[in-house]
Amino acid sequence: METVVINITTEYERALNEAKRLINDGQVVGIPTETVYGLAANALNEDAVKKIFVAKGRPSDNPLIVHIAKFEDLEPLVKEIPEKVKIMAEKFWPAALTMIMKKSDRISNVVSGNLPTVAVRMPKSDYARAIIESCGCPLAAPSANLSGSPSPTNAKYVYNDMNGRIPLIIDGGSSEIGVESTVISFAENPPRLLRPGGVTLEEMTELIGEIVVDNAVLNKLEDGQTAASPGMKYKHYAPSADITIIKSDFETFKILCESEENITALCFDGEDKNLACPSVTYGNINDGYSQSARLFDALRELDEMGAGKVYARCPNTSGMGLAVYNRLIRAAGFKIKIL
Repeated sequence: METVVINITTEYERALNEAKRLINDGQVVGIPTETVYGLAANALNEDAVKKIFVAKGRPSDNPLIVHIAKFEDLEPLVKEIPEKVKIMAEKFWPAALTMIMKKSDRISNVVSGNLPTVAVRMPKSDYARAIIESCGCPLAAPSANLSGSPSPTNAKYVYNDMNGRIPLIIDGGSSEIGVESTVISFAENPPRLLRPGGVTLEEMTELIGEIVVDNAVLNKLEDGQTAASPGMKYKHYAPSADITIIKSDFETFKILCESEENITALCFDGEDKNLACPSVTYGNINDGYSQSARLFDALRELDEMGAGKVYARCPNTSGMGLAVYNRLIRAAGFKIKIL
């Protein structure tokens, strides 16, 4: 299979027409969103959705997120729309926010990972919503990477992972946010945060009140526990490099990195200039949004430079930092040293 790349910023109509043709034909297309790039197929076509799992090499027990273009598209996909979902949608959608509800009969077990629920979001990306509108159907779309590897934030990384696996990639430039959407479940009360992302826990709590943070946001899934959301698996978003998170001040981190051989540092902007070992940076120490925009690219850069053992600076866990920490601790396989 030859994978074609079309830049939607310069060939808008051609990009929409080709995406529509292939998705309506039951194929899988790489598409841009404001979070990360996605592998999109018609969410209502079970055979098409199965091709996503084949392309990713992804276990079929992991649920997919269904993407819609407007709020009216939600009603046919769920049994009912809870009042708090309406409040959240009015405030935040379109946004990097996925909400889980009890699914309707239109959603197959292939999409839901055999769960009685469905995860739905309305992307903020104008390109993503235009593609959904053009196709005339909701799109199931997990991140456009090989399963377990860092999610791609540009078309180049999608091509690196998916060349020969899918027929088309729509290039919409770099993703603005850089990590996947927030996932919150309204299938229970109080609502439960399953994955932090671009809409923060603090923003949601201010709007709707109590939200329970699932234990798996910061810890491993328990043995036998089913993943209720994408991104809850034990090791995820991981480069080939062996990462350990170091929770310490910078001077302690520096001494540790420079006292061992063949260490590569994953650190904050500017800190690399004060390290004698190879290093990659991932954003400003005080800015979770700059960290999220850089994290997955930084993880891929570690592999490109052949890093073996990596010590990573630990972000804080407030605001957007919670989403960054959630991804980084999974990339590290939950290996963390507190010094």
